[in-house]
Amino acid sequence: MEIQEKVISIVSEAANVEQGNIKGETSFVEDLNLDSLDMVEMMMKMEEEFGVEIPEDKTEDLKTINDVTNYLKANVN
Repeated sequence: MEIQEKVISIVSEAANVEQGNIKGETSFVEDLNLDSLDMVEMMMKMEEEFGVEIPEDKTEDLKTINDVTNYLKANVN
């Protein structure tokens, strides 16, 4: 499974939305209505799944599926 597919799977579970309704440009806040607690929980799952730490100040820049995917591609060993 590629990184974006895993990201979509995690986001789908966090947002309780079918994976088919989530695209690369899907916004966590605007499209999925995730609040800050949802975001923290989701980022923790990403860290666990990919074995990478996502600094708290960086999460503010991660607004879409593509943002997270690109961050992970650049930081996962």
